Amino acid sequence: MSDATSTMGIELRRLRELRGLTLREVSAAAEISPAYLLKIEKGGVNDPSPHVLERIARFFGVSYLGLMDQAGYGTSDSDSRPQRSGILASALASESLTEEEQKAVTAFLATLRAQSVD
Repeated sequence: MSDATSTMGIELRRLRELRGLTLREVSAAAEISPAYLLKIEKGGVNDPSPHVLERIARFFGVSYLGLMDQAGYGTSDSDSRPQRSGILASALASESLTEEEQKAVTAFLATLRAQSVD
């Protein structure tokens, strides 16, 4: 398992859970088995198919190129984009959050970052 696919898998699982989706729901949209999606989420697939990644990206509304980068595939504009955005950041940016949700996310991130510094 590569570090890239492991990180991508962790972010995909977080995104799925954040949206309250099951393995079965996401795998059906991606046209793969739930077992294969679970293997991707656990970083057990070294080279996930670009076709599968495209269907996952479309389903979640996240950047296909960002997902390809996280899977370890080089993309033509990967050097020109900031590396701080990931699947989860892209998903959050694509969601319409209420003002209350925005405040809650901001407070959570502040707490999390404060813990990281300690």
